[in-house]
Amino acid sequence: MTTFSKISVFGLGYIGLPTAAVFASRKVQVIGVDVNEATVDTINRGEIHIVEPDLDIVVRAAVTEKYLKATTIPEPAEAFLVAVPTPFKGDDHEPDLTYIEAAAKAIAPVLETGNLVVLESTSPVGATEKMAAWLAESRPDLTFPQTHGEASDIRIAHCPERVLPGQVMRELVENDRVIGGMTKACSQKAIALYKIFVKGDCVISNARTAEMAKLTENSFRDVNIAFANELSMICDKLDIDVWELIALANRHPRVNILQPGPGVGGHCIAVDPWFIVSRTPEIARLIRTAREVNNVKPEWVIEKIDAAIGSYLMENPTKTANDITLGCYGLAFKPDIDDLRESPSLDIVRVLAARKTGRLLVVEPNIEDLSGRVQNTELVSYEEAVAQANVHVLLVAHKEFKAADRPNGHLVDVTGTWTVRSELDRNG
Repeated sequence: MTTFSKISVFGLGYIGLPTAAVFASRKVQVIGVDVNEATVDTINRGEIHIVEPDLDIVVRAAVTEKYLKATTIPEPAEAFLVAVPTPFKGDDHEPDLTYIEAAAKAIAPVLETGNLVVLESTSPVGATEKMAAWLAESRPDLTFPQTHGEASDIRIAHCPERVLPGQVMRELVENDRVIGGMTKACSQKAIALYKIFVKGDCVISNARTAEMAKLTENSFRDVNIAFANELSMICDKLDIDVWELIALANRHPRVNILQPGPGVGGHCIAVDPWFIVSRTPEIARLIRTAREVNNVKPEWVIEKIDAAIGSYLMENPTKTANDITLGCYGLAFKPDIDDLRESPSLDIVRVLAARKTGRLLVVEPNIEDLSGRVQNTELVSYEEAVAQANVHVLLVAHKEFKAADRPNGHLVDVTGTWTVRSELDRNG
């Protein structure tokens, strides 16, 4: 049976660091590689640079017990996991595999016969094959699955992460994993690796199907969120309470409409559907439309904010836009995390901040500093914003906001938290 005594994880972000930490917690030697020296130094102190429940405890123990070490220089290992970003090239939503290519070229010099390389980064179909080609180009002395099949020196697979921010440490262990090896031998070796900590099933497929599985999961979510977001805009036009409507419709045993919001964020749902569209632009019409619906929702939210500001000014004719204090609650792309990647709430606040009118108060309990992220804002407590703002905008339903008293005055609630509470207050 294949065993692993040393594993290397490339990319120590929201997926790479928890994965490295979980392997290390199983008493396996883990070398974490990242290009950011500050990240490396933080981890080697037993600390973390991201917010994720229980991650700090596991990292501290793994570093203290010397099972986890971070570095900027790759070292030999028996298995290499690549968990680096896959952003877009410019504004055309074309996938940028530069980070994967860089990781492959960094791994190549330390590869040895019998090693396993797994791509975990969410990627367009064919990315694993490209990674294999970059590795082969750098190491012509070794053989790879694309040319030597089951007899290759190096095993290569794709195994997409499928965890929920805020529950990563549990879901890494409990969720099923799709194992897409370039050959059967590649899949079997990858299963042996993940079974070190995965309690869920490891389901074998091929690399392309595994890549498409992750994109499909997130596109499914995106399409369903787009339905909810479009419904919220329709209901606003028809003077219907969308939250009440969804609650009524969901009483049907085969209906489960999701909750609308300010748009869609995160590095998965807001990004992955475009990877499908980029490969099949003429066919992926529904997927493209869902992306367009969700992308336009922040503009609609800004219109609602402007309407609330207009109402306040009508009630206070001696005031001007420069006299208004606007409170925005939540910047993360979803509740109870610190992740701002592709956050529609952050985009909304940036638009408001760019106007440079009045005061803009921001409440984000999961972030201590906004420097370099958004200008012309003040990061304040919930109590300060409630006391000082004339118009209140709830963008993210963090637990702190759900537990606090609803502000008085002009409200824009795109999460339903204040709206539903208002209904409960009226109905006792």
